[in-house]
Amino acid sequence: MDELKAKIREYSHLAASLSSQARSIPIEPKENRKRKLDLMRQARDASLQCQALIQELKKQVA
Repeated sequence: MDELKAKIREYSHLAASLSSQARSIPIEPKENRKRKLDLMRQARDASLQCQALIQELKKQVA
């Protein structure tokens, strides 16, 4: 269970970090928009993985 909590923290921090990086990139030029979207997709994926792990943790606790 501690390993699961550690993974949840890791994915949570990763999602926050990627989102923060994406917000700090200016929209122009066009290459920046692609990089910004890519970072936001990665942040979303990390967030979804974190949510899945939280659900797994809830199952283990119940």
